Amino acid sequence: MGIGLGVFLIIAGAVLAFGVKANVNHFDLTTIGFILMGGGVLVILLSLLIFLPRTRRSRSTAVTTDAYGRQGVVERDDRISGL
Repeated sequence: MGIGLGVFLIIAGAVLAFGVKANVNHFDLTTIGFILMGGGVLVILLSLLIFLPRTRRSRSTAVTTDAYGRQGVVERDDRISGL
């Protein structure tokens, strides 16, 4: 949802900054458009920072049986580095 909101803000800001030539009292639509585009970029960056995992884990379990029928369990927990 965060990336979609960011894209929406960038598009709405671009429309206001580059496409609208109306004069509104006390408002500069070009500046508001640039602010919306900056907010959209910020939302996308924060969404990627929060939702991308920094590390992943890999778990495995191995069960071995010796000649006498005894079982041994070996569990392995590895961290895989991300970015």
